[in-house]
Amino acid sequence: MQVSDSSSRILAGLLEARTGQQLTMSRRWRIETALSTLLRERGIPSLDELITILVMGREPSLATQVVEALLNNETYFFRDRTPFDLLAKSALPKLIQHRQSTKRLRIWSAGCSTGQEAYSLAMMFAEDPLRWSGWTIDILGSDVSESAVRRARDGSYSQFEVQRGLGIAQMIKWFEEHEGGWRAVEALRRNVRFQVHNLLEPAPHPGEFDIVLCRNVLLYLNGDRRTQVFDRIAGALPADGYLMLGAGETVIGQTRRFEADSETRGLYRLAARADVGQVALGA
Repeated sequence: MQVSDSSSRILAGLLEARTGQQLTMSRRWRIETALSTLLRERGIPSLDELITILVMGREPSLATQVVEALLNNETYFFRDRTPFDLLAKSALPKLIQHRQSTKRLRIWSAGCSTGQEAYSLAMMFAEDPLRWSGWTIDILGSDVSESAVRRARDGSYSQFEVQRGLGIAQMIKWFEEHEGGWRAVEALRRNVRFQVHNLLEPAPHPGEFDIVLCRNVLLYLNGDRRTQVFDRIAGALPADGYLMLGAGETVIGQTRRFEADSETRGLYRLAARADVGQVALGA
């Protein structure tokens, strides 16, 4: 299946219009792989025919399916592991002190894909019951992909997916084997909620979170869109909240709303400068 420059541009435009993500030249090799299954399932003989249908607008649902197929949903449990240790050893002890009056933490896994990051957070808290006795931990996972969110809510994963990042003990403790794979136990699933959300939109309810994880999402946005996302996240964090980005992402040169945490490398805090300005939560 050959992908012409004109077809690539049309698909890239559709993806960016719907999600804000760019289909850069370095990612366009994925088009053939990403869309081959969709073409076969819909009985569409060629990519050219697919583009014709999209341009004519004959099947609106097809455009949604194309966008879903082009999104990169790469993730796994306790991805990179170090960020979770960083939260446990640096951010959470401080938040425990600051939230003693409410004993409540709200955490947002933004761009959660099929849910592994959110469930990893839930496992991290559940495996330290004495520390979190009497606390309410609200974990929200959100993603722009409706199909990814459906999978996350169901909590079902293949053998490969459930073993990726989890040890045998964790897998047995938190997942039940069923036909076709493994499913997160109900005790874990009830501690996480998921919703479809575009990061370019106002933050999801309740609107303020103590920790926001937005890892490996901003890589796919252009500079203006990145700035917009940083503004949205800034409006969703209290003054003592934390932002965590992916290893290849930074706030430097991207936004004036955040600065590196002076005490913990790898975490970001709201910038203290008075001239930064504020973005309303419902803007």
